[in-house]
Amino acid sequence: MEQKITAQHSLGKRLRHLRLETGFGVTELARHMQLAGCDTSRECLVKIEAGKHHISVSQLLTIKEALNVTYEQIFDDLQKEE
Repeated sequence: MEQKITAQHSLGKRLRHLRLETGFGVTELARHMQLAGCDTSRECLVKIEAGKHHISVSQLLTIKEALNVTYEQIFDDLQKEE
């Protein structure tokens, strides 16, 4: 069973910000993730960004690679937002 990371609203907001900053639409990112072998739907991504769905480690890794960002960029300043 794959480990899940609790989806906090601030993490979802950060992922949305990075996605928009890199020019990806939700549908485009979901398609990219599916082609990379990560079974994630558009609806799942919307829920992750809204903080209403847990994100798996493989989803986080695939998003990181798709957006060409570092973990530092993803988690930057999250502690300050909590």
